[in-house]
Amino acid sequence: VYIRKHPLEIPPPSEKDWLKDDEEDFFLQDPDRKRDALPQPFRMINKLVMLVFENAMEIIERREMLREAQKLKVQPTKCFPTAEFQVTGRANCLAVSGKYIFVGLSVGLSAFKVSDCKEVCAWDAVKTEICAIHALDLGNECHVLLAVDEMGLVWLFCFHKESFVLIKILNEVEDISRRSTCVEVVLSPGGDYAGVLLQGNTKAWLEIYRLPKDSWLKEMEKSPGAAAGLACRERRSSWTSVGDIFLLQESPVSANKADAKLSLPVLLLKVKPPKPITGSSFKSPLDALKKVDDDSMLGLGYNHLIKDSQWEQQEAIFRSTYRDYLEAEGERESKEEIPRHATFHFLLPSWILQVGPEMKVQPGVPAGISVHWDGSHNFCLYLLNRPLKEKVDSDLKPDVVWPCAAPIACSAVSSCSRYLALACEDATITIWDKHLGYPLSVTAILEERLIRSIYFL
Repeated sequence: VYIRKHPLEIPPPSEKDWLKDDEEDFFLQDPDRKRDALPQPFRMINKLVMLVFENAMEIIERREMLREAQKLKVQPTKCFPTAEFQVTGRANCLAVSGKYIFVGLSVGLSAFKVSDCKEVCAWDAVKTEICAIHALDLGNECHVLLAVDEMGLVWLFCFHKESFVLIKILNEVEDISRRSTCVEVVLSPGGDYAGVLLQGNTKAWLEIYRLPKDSWLKEMEKSPGAAAGLACRERRSSWTSVGDIFLLQESPVSANKADAKLSLPVLLLKVKPPKPITGSSFKSPLDALKKVDDDSMLGLGYNHLIKDSQWEQQEAIFRSTYRDYLEAEGERESKEEIPRHATFHFLLPSWILQVGPEMKVQPGVPAGISVHWDGSHNFCLYLLNRPLKEKVDSDLKPDVVWPCAAPIACSAVSSCSRYLALACEDATITIWDKHLGYPLSVTAILEERLIRSIYFL
């Protein structure tokens, strides 16, 4: 019997036993075409073509997966135009009020019906370009319009029974060097008041007007003939139906007539930006208290006892202490400028804006406005029901002041006019309940963010 002295070992493979590249997929090859292998360089070309094909299939599969995932998402509703209308010149802006669409053109105003997109009236007496429109339905087929032209003039119109009535240009002056331009226009809910933010060469201010809408309706009803023959251009519109698209063409026929005389709006308030806080002129605390008792508003920071010399001394101490930091950041001499932009809202009566018993309050009619200027810490509230004996150009002081810890960046009022949101430059948002008079929530954004606008949804 033969007995092996050493254990059985598997010999290592030799190079001749290695599989060649051409023989790796030998089990996938067709035996009938075994002798038809491609020579070089055709085998390389074949591999490149197969590689391109596999990459293309991967891209197709990836796109198919994305398309299937997109189908599972909620698709937004696609809206296609059902009608179109042509206007004279260029359309810059539009506003919808009731059953009419008011379009601001490069040559004036036009009014179209929402139902059939037909033009019912146009105003082009001055051939001025309208850049912004605000419209509101007053009822009884009457609408109030505020239009701002390219020169910054504010045109007040009343649209009654498909006719434009020019009432007044609110910021028109005889001296062109004193002309002011409109920055923002706001109509109060219900159309009782209008606010216009104006800017001059070196200053800015806010004007609040009371609109006599009830008088307008009575005057329109008394003189229907005059109202029907206002500065309105009649147009014959020929429309052709192509599917669901209507095309309007202008007729050269036009007739301009004189405007009817309606009651003019009343200027109630003229709010100016806060003046820079300077050194105190009071000699004693008793003088400051007398100034407060003299019906001056406490909270704007004017009634203090800090002298100019104290501020200068404090400024010198600050500069000497942080001189290195100021030089590293490239300190610039900057003078405190008067703000030139403000944000304002019309407010209904509430606990924070209480009206005296001698003033009548109507439901749904604003009782005051809220104003905050750029870079200001103070949120100021003004009552609208003021006696007309007060001079409008006098230095108006707010009725309520809310000082904030940081400058107010933006604000918003809810549609129900109950909630007020204040966003400051330190990224803090405060929600107030104006009816109850206390804050509901305070949210601080941790990251260094600058809040530019805020809205209620």
